[in-house]
Amino acid sequence: MSSACTIRRARLDELPRLTEIEIDAFATLAAALGVAHEAHALAREVLRGSLNAGLLLVAADEGDQPVGFLAAEEVDDALYIIELDVCREWQRKGVGRQLISAAIALARTRQLSSLTLTTDRHVPFNAPFYASLGFVLPGSEAMPQFLRKKLEHEVSVGMDAERRAAMVLTL
Repeated sequence: MSSACTIRRARLDELPRLTEIEIDAFATLAAALGVAHEAHALAREVLRGSLNAGLLLVAADEGDQPVGFLAAEEVDDALYIIELDVCREWQRKGVGRQLISAAIALARTRQLSSLTLTTDRHVPFNAPFYASLGFVLPGSEAMPQFLRKKLEHEVSVGMDAERRAAMVLTL
């Protein structure tokens, strides 16, 4: 299997495949966290919203089948990354980096000032991965209000406040 991927905008008929990718990728996260939680995926409406906004990217293999995706939304002057997942067989091959690079280009095209996200601060392929791409943990005074609200929401639905982190990449 070649590790070459093409990054492109997702198509409506691919939404079920993106859900499969997210559920498959969750197994890696669950193992890293040492949890046995049942996988859950983004609501189809969230994926459709990103698709309609032109902010749903896929990494496609040589057969043009999605193996990873990045869903985003534009909030204020930022591109907020809702979800980034790569199926297990394609992980650790640079697919996530390719998706982030494409998101940076998309944000620049839209003349946005930054990329933002929330993630786990300890799992190596979460916050440390994003830090390797230039994302930083903003101080509380520098954190955009919408990002603070996203973190608060995640904690309110049961995520561990000590593990959650907001990150920003200024363009």
